[in-house]
Amino acid sequence: MKMEEELDFADPLRHLCKTDESQSEILPPQPVSVQNQIVQLSFTCGSPEEQIQILLKVDASPGCGGLAWPAGEVLAAYLALRGRKSLSGKTILELGSGTGLVGLVAGALGGNAWITDQLPLLEIMKANVVMNDLASCVEVAELNWGKPIPDTLPRSPDLIITADCVYFEPAFPLLVETLDELVSNARTEVLFCYKKRRKADKRFFTLLRKRFTWEEVQDDPNTPVYSREAISLLRLFKKS
Repeated sequence: MKMEEELDFADPLRHLCKTDESQSEILPPQPVSVQNQIVQLSFTCGSPEEQIQILLKVDASPGCGGLAWPAGEVLAAYLALRGRKSLSGKTILELGSGTGLVGLVAGALGGNAWITDQLPLLEIMKANVVMNDLASCVEVAELNWGKPIPDTLPRSPDLIITADCVYFEPAFPLLVETLDELVSNARTEVLFCYKKRRKADKRFFTLLRKRFTWEEVQDDPNTPVYSREAISLLRLFKKS
């Protein structure tokens, strides 16, 4: 498992590229994401002819959130496959955005997105918003899990998205608390994508089960591919 984590850090996109002729690919071959570089990612929308191109600055200096990680790629690809009609005009809030990739894709699909993380990552997110010319539909904001939700953020978004946020055990109860506070009615859809890496991940889901139920997303044709890499895409439902 430790070697898997080291390989993920060296090349977070390795799970998403075709490794042999017998495997399908989630994304076309992508450049390796490393520190202090800009990569271009392509996502297929509702039809193969329509592609979304995202330029992404990746930089590990502010922490691991400054890189592109596998679950973020999976969730971004799923949003793109759902197409523009599913997100156009919707209010979207991303937690633990890191580089902002998933929220950038949501904005490119016509959503009004807020990408959030801790202070050290705000500059890389702002740079990615500007680089993709999405300032009119993607806002960058600081959000510390477990702290009061800033008034500048939407309190009842249409969609909450989070990817690769299950890795730091002390933050587990804080993430659950923030999710619980943000989901105020059944209208809010919550998409939660994560890669299982450690046995400690079970502790997060033990905490989550007190506030939410969940099910695996059923309409993603790429599920058999990323599930082989221990990546799951879930839809959460708040308990009444």
